Amino acid sequence: MKYNITPIAKPRMTRSDQWKKRKCVMQYWAFKDECKRQHLSFPPQGSRITFGLPMPASWSAKKRILMNRNPHQSKPDLDNLLKGLADAVYEDDSGISSYGGLAKVWAREGFIEIE
Repeated sequence: MKYNITPIAKPRMTRSDQWKKRKCVMQYWAFKDECKRQHLSFPPQGSRITFGLPMPASWSAKKRILMNRNPHQSKPDLDNLLKGLADAVYEDDSGISSYGGLAKVWAREGFIEIE
């Protein structure tokens, strides 16, 4: 299942985020709300998850064609994207026992694909 949601890495949060309203934390809360709105879910075992991260607007059309669906090897880290998704979907993500595979790739628009 493919969801048209731009993945967001889970930020490190502190108690002061309750009143400071940092941009990264507000973006993460909006991401969680969008996951709930689109009823995003995945089983706790064997899911293959692909994160599609949008290409920068400054890239040329030629580079966009070359990089589409190629591995994304810069920030955000794959483990932080996974943490953000797991926390958005599960109240308690300790029940997740395995993943079938994980990937992050460049994409024209952000997405999360779950098989």
